[in-house]
Order: sequence, then C-alpha cells, then structure tokens
Amino acid sequence: MAKLAFLGLGVMGFPMAGHLAAKGHEVTVWNRSAPKRGAWVGAHAGRAAETAREAAEGAAFVMACVGNDDDLRQVCLGADGAFAGMSKGAIFVDHTTVSAKVTRELAEIAGQSGIGYVDAPVSGGQAGAENGVLSVMCGGSEADYAAAEPVIAAYARVCRRLGGVGAGQMAKMVNQICIAGLVQGLAEGMAFAQKAGLDGEALVEVIGQGAAGSWQMVNRHKTMLKDEFDFGFAVDWMRKDLAICLDTAEEIGARLPVTALVDQFYKDVQLMGGGRNDTSSLIRRLK
Repeated sequence: MAKLAFLGLGVMGFPMAGHLAAKGHEVTVWNRSAPKRGAWVGAHAGRAAETAREAAEGAAFVMACVGNDDDLRQVCLGADGAFAGMSKGAIFVDHTTVSAKVTRELAEIAGQSGIGYVDAPVSGGQAGAENGVLSVMCGGSEADYAAAEPVIAAYARVCRRLGGVGAGQMAKMVNQICIAGLVQGLAEGMAFAQKAGLDGEALVEVIGQGAAGSWQMVNRHKTMLKDEFDFGFAVDWMRKDLAICLDTAEEIGARLPVTALVDQFYKDVQLMGGGRNDTSSLIRRLK
C-alpha cells in the first residue's frame, strides 16, 4: 500500500480516488471546490487538503484528473502546485485528456526535480470509473510505468504502456477519433430506423451481434431512441478532445476528414443548447 494524492474529484476522479482508498492506500484528495472534498471524505477513508501542494507532500504517487491543458498546468505548477510538494522519486500520474504538448512540457519540468511522470488518459466513461473497469493508455519510462501500474490497477480493467511520455495522450486521441465516427454512424442508423418504422430494440438485438455491433450500440442505442442525454461524457468535453486531435493531426501530417466533420456536428448540438448532453446526442440534429 502506498501514500497517494488524488487531484480532481469530478465524475471520473471522485470514484477513481474511492477505489484507491478501498484498496487500502493512504489517500489525500484535493479539488478546487471544498464541498467536493468534503463529500469525498464523507464517503471514503482518507483526508482532504486545502491545496494541491499540501495533498502531494510525502506522496509516492500523485494522480490527477482535471479538465484541460490550462487546468493541468495550474494544478502542477506554482507555489501551491503539486510539483512544489512532491519529493524526488515520487511519480505524477496524469489521467486528464490533454495535449501531448503540455504532457511533454510538464514531464520535462517534473524531471528537473527528479519527479517521474506517466501520462495515463482513460476510456470507459463515468460508469467505467465507478465500476473500476477503465481502459488506461500510458506513456512514460518503463521504470515509472512499472511502479505506477499496480496502483492504477485499482480502477483499471486494462492498462498498457504504449511508449514514452506523450504516447498515452496520442493513444487517447486515436480512441476519440474512433468514437466520433462510431457515434455519428449509430446516430444515423437509429434515426433512419425510426423514420423507416422499425422497432429499434429488436433491430439492435439482431445487428448488434453482427459486424455492426459496438460498445456504443450496446450502451447508447436505447437513450438515442428515447431522446435521453442528460448523463455521460459531455459534448463540450468531446469537442475539447477533438480539437486536440485535429491540432495534432495538423502537426504530424495526418488526415482526419470524418473527425473534422463530426466535430462540426457536435458544434451544432452545442448551438442547440446541448453542450452538457452525452455525446450520443448527435442524433438530435437528425430529428
């Protein structure tokens, strides 16, 4: 068991930190809003800190799951940032989906103080975090990953190192690129089925066991058919992720025509007032 810090108690971080505490780790949490910190301490064994630096002091591992590049910089840097409280030999594990650029930037700064760095974005959504079955894509040195992997296992169904620092974020971009096309295809299929007068449930029971089957089909077709989107991974966050994908594609010379198109479809959903809707709300613009 290890002394840990967990920074960021959103819909993902809150249960992830809880799994660490349930495994017997000594967990200190931090979140920008004090009520979230209090709620976590009320539900799990552990304590809360007033700053990221305080949470990180004496921790062997500091895990973070915040919002975007700027949030991550604020959490890591400055007098009250996590790096200021971490000791040489400690490892920072970032579960936030951010750019590979900021990942490499922060890893270099951490390395100057002898702090290890593993970028470890996750896939599986809120349900995956709550059930402890996330897929975790990692980048970092072999040694840092080997040390962190048993800790990450508290909330992971699968965890793999895919290369050096930044490789985890690049892998998460592939994940989001694949999801964007899948959700749009499912939205079009379900909208078509409704227009054709087909029984959506019966249809998915048949085609979901064939070549068209996917996680999105199994887990999102019902809510698409019912027009229920007040849950899950928000459109606003998906657009943040797709912007990272598109910017990186420009840098490395990759082509993402479908991803760019679906990103604009998500913009339509935002303009319809659906920024906080689940990503499956793409079907709204087809109705």
